[in-house]
Amino acid sequence: MRVVSHRRGGAVICAMVLVAALVSVRAEAAGFVAREDGVDIQSGVVRMRVTAITDDMLRVRIAPSGDFGEDASWAVRSDWRTRSVKVSVAQAARQPGTVECRTANLIMRIQLEPLSLIVSDLAGHEITADSPLGAITTEGAGFSLRKILSESEHFFGLGDKVGRLDHRGQTFTNWNTDAYGFGESSDPLYKSIPFFVAAGGPAGSYGIFLDNTWRTWFDFGKRDPHTLAFGSTAGPIDYYVIYGPSTRHVIERYTDLTGKPPLPPLWELGFQQSRYSYMSADEVRSVARRLRSERIPTDVIWLDIDYQSHNRPFTTNPRTFPDMPALVSDLSRQDLRLVAITDLHIPRLLNQGYAPYETGVAGDHFVKRPDGSTYIGEVWPGPSAFPEFTRSVTRTWWGEQYRGFINAGIAGFWNDMNEPAVFNSPGKTMPLDNVHRIAEQGFTERAASHEEIHNIYGMLNTRATFEGMQRLRPDERPFVMTRASAAGGQRYAVTWTGDNSSTWNHLKLAITQMLNLGMSGFAYSGADVGGFEGTPSPDLLTKWIEVAAFTPIFRVHSANDSPHREPWLDGAEHTNIRRKFIEARYRLMPYLYALADENARTGVPLMRPLFYEFPESIESQCDAPTSFLLGAQLLIAPPPNFESPAAYPVCFPAGEWFDYWTGGKVVRSGPKAQTLTVTPALDRLPVFVRAGAILPQQPLVQSTAQIPHGVLSLDIYPGDECRGVIYADDGHSMAFLNQGYLRQVVRCSASRTGIVVNFDAREGQYRPWWQQIEIRVHQWNGTADARLDGHTVAAHAVPRSDTLSVRIDDPHGPSTLSISVR
Repeated sequence: MRVVSHRRGGAVICAMVLVAALVSVRAEAAGFVAREDGVDIQSGVVRMRVTAITDDMLRVRIAPSGDFGEDASWAVRSDWRTRSVKVSVAQAARQPGTVECRTANLIMRIQLEPLSLIVSDLAGHEITADSPLGAITTEGAGFSLRKILSESEHFFGLGDKVGRLDHRGQTFTNWNTDAYGFGESSDPLYKSIPFFVAAGGPAGSYGIFLDNTWRTWFDFGKRDPHTLAFGSTAGPIDYYVIYGPSTRHVIERYTDLTGKPPLPPLWELGFQQSRYSYMSADEVRSVARRLRSERIPTDVIWLDIDYQSHNRPFTTNPRTFPDMPALVSDLSRQDLRLVAITDLHIPRLLNQGYAPYETGVAGDHFVKRPDGSTYIGEVWPGPSAFPEFTRSVTRTWWGEQYRGFINAGIAGFWNDMNEPAVFNSPGKTMPLDNVHRIAEQGFTERAASHEEIHNIYGMLNTRATFEGMQRLRPDERPFVMTRASAAGGQRYAVTWTGDNSSTWNHLKLAITQMLNLGMSGFAYSGADVGGFEGTPSPDLLTKWIEVAAFTPIFRVHSANDSPHREPWLDGAEHTNIRRKFIEARYRLMPYLYALADENARTGVPLMRPLFYEFPESIESQCDAPTSFLLGAQLLIAPPPNFESPAAYPVCFPAGEWFDYWTGGKVVRSGPKAQTLTVTPALDRLPVFVRAGAILPQQPLVQSTAQIPHGVLSLDIYPGDECRGVIYADDGHSMAFLNQGYLRQVVRCSASRTGIVVNFDAREGQYRPWWQQIEIRVHQWNGTADARLDGHTVAAHAVPRSDTLSVRIDDPHGPSTLSISVR
């Protein structure tokens, strides 16, 4: 073999003269065929194709029978399915039957007998390697893949799985399930996201995404502690290997592949009050008035199924909700929005004036039985049909059902029961031999069993809702909440952890579930605060509200046979504590919104495990079961055992840390992780700020619909890599896509003589609500002189706080604030 190489665009490109045996193979032969972006391998009848999507992402397709079949995906974005980079291919030296491929970041070695793939970084550290005992096993239509499990690896992702945050030593099944009353060992649950992130291995972090919609499974060393295994009952062997080496880069690349969550409306980040159900418009108005009279900041009230007529989607009860536009208008005057549930089951009501069913039948929009009849299953409204969301024309029809609610002013919609859940049915879902009729761009028009479509059915439901809202209200950002979803579903909906319970353990589980959802692409998730079923003690509901104030979606919800969960129901002490934490969230809204902007652009989750920002913590005592980060700057450290009154250690990754509530420094700089003992208290949640943080905050409002009165504040906690981001837009429209936003990076550098704060040039053309900015420098002793772009400005020491305050006019462009010790 003669190899002539040169570089172009960072990738290694090689022109090759290969021996004939490597260039041309028969189906029963063995060999390699080099391609510009990868290599094809034949081993007996088995074919493997490895394609370099980017320099750090590979796609691996394996055809046990030699036929790759249809090349289509519900999860992977169409613009990424056609991407690739050029690679070099060479026969491995001194290893007959082995071929080596390289990108700018990866080395792939493929061996023919037994067929196996090893992926390494350029230094030779193995990222992922097939098992030497055989990588592929097939049984009927199913398959298993086995890879070597490194002793130091830890595994995360797979969506809303319960149990420990680290999946090592556990097995999981992906099969969307109505998991009412789930516990800490329940599996499967509501979502199927066959993607995991590995961290702590010899090459750093990597991810594997199995692009397969059937029932899939993952074994992270439970059966064999040395083997990572995964597979499916049927469908294609089609997976992606994504290399970091950081976890951040893996998740950014995964969300490049499957899509990033859209920028949410600002009100999505506010406090939200819900119940199954508020039984009348008058009750909703009463809740709204009480929220405002108690001065509990709130943005949304939710409607569960009882607002409907006989539980029929897209209807309202004419007696209890006689005028939906009037209700929306009344709430709007109090700066509140309404979100309504719209389940996907359509009751079989022919010739009764129920348009969703009649137009659904006329358009042939429902799932079929094998004999061609419409499938009917029992759900809340009785015998019901189920939309055929694999057809684009059906999704358009579904989206049109929202026109009346959109015209009434309802702000967002909640797709529940979309696993799909079916009463009195084996497996609590529709029969697996039901027939779907795929008619979608990029797919061959064909029939598919429900067994193939089941795991993506809920995602396609939310896609139809999201796209319908886009068509009906094109200038507004859609809001959709879903219970069931799949890989890529983050493009269409936020989610929650389902029907949890009112226990301390479920509060702990919720943290783990949301962290793993964030590492699975779903940056916006929440748990029913207080627990859906059961009765939380006042202390449990209060503590849950405290924790939820620092999670992406903040919604209180409860079952119809459990007590109400409104914040004021347990007396003044609990009301005051709950209000305090809800207010803290609203003051932090500029920080949260900047995280939302970051997520929309990069895919980085809002809520993160400690090792996401501090990789060394994965092997240290900082692996606390309940601690998490909100963005890169805030460490939230609830008790590891919520019900225990015992003091507990909070572990801090290396560096300096400040107390968020007081501004005081609590941990001095050190090369290793340090701990601080904390005593639990009902009215206290330990929250800490990383040195080097610049936190934007705002004056308190009762709703994100209100314009804050006063100044934008920037709290500076001096330290290395000091940085913060200001982001603003109108909070609801699509104008941010056309320069209708403001984004500004703020940096600082401290020395013994003072601190310099630099405002970078602004991006976008949005004019913000603030006219002035207050700079608050923490851990400052004494007075100071301050100059903004050479002009003197006043600096004031804040009494008893070791804080210096400097107020400046809003710098519209690049500016420098110099503060020196007097």
